[in-house]
Amino acid sequence: MTRDQSRTTPATITDKFGRPMRDLRISVTDRCNFRCTYCMPAEIFGERYEFLPRPEILSFEEIERLARIFVGLGVNKLRITGGEPLVRAQLPALIERLSAIEGVEDIALTTNGFLLAKMAADLKASGLRRVTVSLDTLDEEIAKEMSGRPYGPEPTLEGIEAAVAAGFSPIKIDTVVQRGVNDHTLVETARYFKERGHIVRFIEYMDVGNRNGWKLDQVVTAKEIIEKISAEFPLEPVEPNYYGEVATRYRYADGSGEIGVIASVSMPFCGDCTRARLTTDGRFVTCLFASGGKDLKALLRGGASDEEIIAAVTGIWAARDDRYSELRESNTDWPENGDGPAGRKIEMYQIGG
Repeated sequence: MTRDQSRTTPATITDKFGRPMRDLRISVTDRCNFRCTYCMPAEIFGERYEFLPRPEILSFEEIERLARIFVGLGVNKLRITGGEPLVRAQLPALIERLSAIEGVEDIALTTNGFLLAKMAADLKASGLRRVTVSLDTLDEEIAKEMSGRPYGPEPTLEGIEAAVAAGFSPIKIDTVVQRGVNDHTLVETARYFKERGHIVRFIEYMDVGNRNGWKLDQVVTAKEIIEKISAEFPLEPVEPNYYGEVATRYRYADGSGEIGVIASVSMPFCGDCTRARLTTDGRFVTCLFASGGKDLKALLRGGASDEEIIAAVTGIWAARDDRYSELRESNTDWPENGDGPAGRKIEMYQIGG
């Protein structure tokens, strides 16, 4: 099942397929200032939509405690997600707490970049090491359409510039590709960030959640994406940086940088998935396409000891047999309404990317 399992290091716990738990993605809010069509379409998530009330959201203290437990079980990378994580008040204070945990080798953040210009310096000072910025196109009108907001890419580009000034480098740019929407702008996007030394990761449009109207014919495959880019800027494959890396890497033949492709649909990478997820309301989830998760918040607030939480997490990971994307690939009759073999899936804004 794995690409190269020899690249891993000994794990404290592994799942049924021998996959270690190395990465923890923490969703700090279910709220977002964008209404991207593939995640939180505006017709559903309008002004009257009710997000989680504050008491249901994990506090910084609770997040820190759980992060320490997960790190003790083998996690060495943390990624802060959302919703849009920069709308969570005092986020740098959380980063500072997490960066002080012994055993954490990397803390990264995924953001739409709209608020990044104001916060980049504080995030860097708090201990954040890497920033990934979501930007689907440089085209003004298409950006408005895809983000569900009346502004183009400029605020996000300003955020990227501020991140560079704060010392983040290289910055990764996540670009979701939808056929008939932004697939004709990929070369422009690649060119712009190639010239600035950043890494674009083109992402196949995925069936995360239940509300984005996903259809297989809207997926532009990794093969097509690489062919489009390579026709303009010749590419050659590169080995993964580490076991479990989600993006397949390609470098420009002229030596001027690289891109990545995240191909969950056409080339599933379930076999070396090392990622655990913590939802905004404290559920431990073992797959991006999961239909549910273990409520760790109930354990925290019910007075459970660290040992009891460790036992719960260990038992869940040891029983993990998730391989949603592999199953989807082998089932041509897969439903397009969000239902999978385990039922309705958790929404993207609750679980992060």
